[in-house]
Amino acid sequence: QVHLVESGGGLVQAGGSLRLSCAASGSIFSINSMGWYRRAPGKQLELVSVITSAGGTNYADSVKGRFTISRDNAKNTVYLQMNSLKPEDTAVYYCNVVGSLTTYWGQGTQVTVSS
Repeated sequence: QVHLVESGGGLVQAGGSLRLSCAASGSIFSINSMGWYRRAPGKQLELVSVITSAGGTNYADSVKGRFTISRDNAKNTVYLQMNSLKPEDTAVYYCNVVGSLTTYWGQGTQVTVSS
């Protein structure tokens, strides 16, 4: 079994910052990529950012320059530093881990940005 534990969500004012963390534990043979998706109210799930095992990164255009993804391979943990938050960043954020055989999802953490 693989377990993902997310933390760091919450309520913040526009312009503020939050840092999300996602720690993967259990029977993970190998991890290819780790990343974050989000679902805003009434909208579809969208990719926020992903980081590969080699450190390559990709960001949604809407968060470029504001969000930074990083990972600690030794701890199987991925982080998302979110700066200059906007009300439109309000969503449930889901951790995503792509292993060699299976894709895993976190339970989601709420991020609310007030104007």
